[in-house]
Amino acid sequence: MKLNALLGNFEGRRVVVLGDLIADVFVYGEISRTSREAPVLVLSQRETKLVPGGGGNAVHNLWALGAKPLPVGIVGDDTEGRQLIEYFSNLGIDTRGIRKVAAYRTPTKTRILAGTVHSYRQQVLRLDRGSPLESPRTRETTRRRLATRLEKADAVLISDYGYGLVTPELAATVNGTGLPTTVDSRFRIGDYTGMTAATPNEPEVEAALGIEIGNDLNKLEWAGRTLLRRLKHKSVLITRGKDGMALFERGRKTLHIPIHGTDEIADVTGAGDTVIATFTLALASGGTARDAARLANCAGGIVVMKHGTRSVTRGELAQAIADIG
Repeated sequence: MKLNALLGNFEGRRVVVLGDLIADVFVYGEISRTSREAPVLVLSQRETKLVPGGGGNAVHNLWALGAKPLPVGIVGDDTEGRQLIEYFSNLGIDTRGIRKVAAYRTPTKTRILAGTVHSYRQQVLRLDRGSPLESPRTRETTRRRLATRLEKADAVLISDYGYGLVTPELAATVNGTGLPTTVDSRFRIGDYTGMTAATPNEPEVEAALGIEIGNDLNKLEWAGRTLLRRLKHKSVLITRGKDGMALFERGRKTLHIPIHGTDEIADVTGAGDTVIATFTLALASGGTARDAARLANCAGGIVVMKHGTRSVTRGELAQAIADIG
C-alpha cells in the first residue's frame, strides 16, 4: 500500500493503549545570578508545563495522527494524575479506562530547563517521582477494563515503563483476539512473547542480550534474529537513533531504513512513544510491517527535531511522505 493511502486510513482507528501513564513536567526559567548560599545558579522560574509521558505520550501521538486512542491505566489521586486526565479529556479522548488509585503516586518526571534571555533553555536537571505498583487487585481491575476496551479495538499498544502495572501476564489478556499488538518495554523486552511486533531501541536490545552492537551490522543482524526467534514475534523493529531503524521479519531480508531528515537531533525525549504509536496505527490501518516501519521512521525523524515531549501530527507526516516521494 502506498504510504499516503495508508495515512488516509488513520482517521478514527481505535487503538487500545495499555501503559504506564507518566506526567512529564517541564520547568522553564532564566539564569539570573549565582547564589550567595552555595556555588549554584539561581533560576528565575518563568513557566511550567505538564504533558503526557510514557504510555500517555503514545496516546497523545495516536490522537494527533487522527486515531481514537483508548487508554487503559492508572494514575494517582494527586495533582499530576488529575491533570493528566484533564489533558486527555480536553482533547476528547475517552478516559474511562483510566482509574485513580489513592495508594499510588503518579510517576512524574520533572525537567528543569535553564537559559538566558537570548538563548535556548537547556535541560540541567531531572527529578523523578513515583514507585512501582504493588497491588494485584489493581492489576485485576485493570485487566477487566482492558478486556472491555478490546471489544472495540482495531489494535493494541503495550507500553511498559517499569512502574508495575503493565506485566506480561496482564498483556496476555490480548491473546486470542487476533488484534495487531505491539509492545515497547523499557526493562524486560524478553518477557513479552508472541506479539505482532516489538519496537525496542538499540540500547535496550544490547542490555537484553548482553552485547554491544555499535556499528557492527553483523551483531545487529544476530541481535534482531535472536529476538525474533526467542520472543516469537512476527517482527522486531529496532530503532537506532541517528542510524535509523532495522526491521526484522520471519522469512524476509532485514530492512534497513536510514534516518528521516537530518541527524542533527534536537531532543530524543519521547521519540520511542511516537515510533510505536505510528507503527501500531499503520498496522491497524491495514499496512504491512514494512509500510508501518517506513511511516514510523518518518514520524521519529520529525519528533526528534522538536524540544520536549511532543507529538507528530498527520499533516506533518503527510508532508514527510511527500518529501521522500
